[in-house]
Amino acid sequence: MSLINTASKVDRLAQLTARTETASGASLWREAMRRLRASKMAIIGAVIIAGFVLLAVVGPWIAPHAPTDQAWRGEVFPNRGEFVGARGENWFGLDHLGRDVFSRMLVGARQTLLVGVVSMLIGLLIGALIGIVSGAAATLGGRMGRRIDDAVMRVTDIMLALPSLLLAVSVAAVLGQSLTTVMIAVGVVQIPIFARLLRGSMLAQGGSDYVLAARSLGIRKRRIVFTQIMPNSLSPVIVQATLSLATAIIEAAALSYLGLGNPDPSVPEWGVMLSQAERFFDNAPMMSMYPAVAIIITALGFTLLGEAMREALDPKLRG
Repeated sequence: MSLINTASKVDRLAQLTARTETASGASLWREAMRRLRASKMAIIGAVIIAGFVLLAVVGPWIAPHAPTDQAWRGEVFPNRGEFVGARGENWFGLDHLGRDVFSRMLVGARQTLLVGVVSMLIGLLIGALIGIVSGAAATLGGRMGRRIDDAVMRVTDIMLALPSLLLAVSVAAVLGQSLTTVMIAVGVVQIPIFARLLRGSMLAQGGSDYVLAARSLGIRKRRIVFTQIMPNSLSPVIVQATLSLATAIIEAAALSYLGLGNPDPSVPEWGVMLSQAERFFDNAPMMSMYPAVAIIITALGFTLLGEAMREALDPKLRG
């Protein structure tokens, strides 16, 4: 009977500990949301992202002309350096093939968003899985756990040692020219970042008071790792995912600019448009400026929101 009473007390204490931790986590997120709503940087970033996503969703339906239509080709003479600039019928002018640049910008936003999101998800899912395996092995300890952690981290160190764009170009060159290749190549670059971040966060959480309390109650290490440490280690990963979207968009545009993107140049995508316009920069600089500014502003939006989230979730930066 005494053993049963002791076990029930331990279960009760474990429940109270879980509830306290849940309430603490909930209050942390509520405080973070309050700080985000009061942050001008977060508001500006959110507005930019919302505008970008809205254009990506509705762009193909509100585009005034077909993005591949060369109806005005007779008005453009790229060999003589004669281009049509902004006018009532074509708000951003015409490109070297007589296509409406404004329509191509609207339709290209969807391709850019698709590449950025898919690339980030590839890096996030695979990187998080590797980080969980390495972090759990290191937290649980033991000779086998340390060996697994060391082996995984050495591989990620090798990947991090390579410049990100060089690694992406290498992967794209091996897989061949396609839009899927760009997504995979940019996603591979993000994998070691997420793996390292989640592993480090799990190790930091391993020394927290709630972990020591759970161990004192006799809860198994494996259960503590996967039900307490891992969920509480995801905050920096979520912030990094937002920041990685900005990086993914820039790197995807860079790969398309280098000719490793979609093999069909008629499909509008901001990186492809920038690559095509580069040849005519002296005579039609605005053809390059439109996609370049769009990429910069979009990346800025994700960066501002990501930095605001990092400050809101970091207890050391709270005022």
